Amino acid sequence: MHTYLFVDGLDLIARSDSGAVGLPPGELLRPGGPLHPTDAVRDVDVAHRGHPGDGAPGLRVRVGLRGGTVVWSGLMCPGPGGGVIEEVRFEPGQYLGEIGRAYRLHA
Repeated sequence: MHTYLFVDGLDLIARSDSGAVGLPPGELLRPGGPLHPTDAVRDVDVAHRGHPGDGAPGLRVRVGLRGGTVVWSGLMCPGPGGGVIEEVRFEPGQYLGEIGRAYRLHA
């Protein structure tokens, strides 16, 4: 099983790299896991190419808090209008609620 990451209705992984597959939900979505924001920005691998652990490059985002907003940066994927999405921002309560909901569905 793998994770799909949708932002504003767009599949972030498929739009960034059509050959990449999201990491398992238990790895990405667990309480306190890599997608949970902290004041310290960190790089998070969210997808891989090939088989996990085989060293093939995947998709990485930077996750952190900026002024009370969850920010994913380091993206370079096409947006709905053809422009490039480099960063997305989330309201923390809704963001953590969605991560928790998705984790419970797959736990």
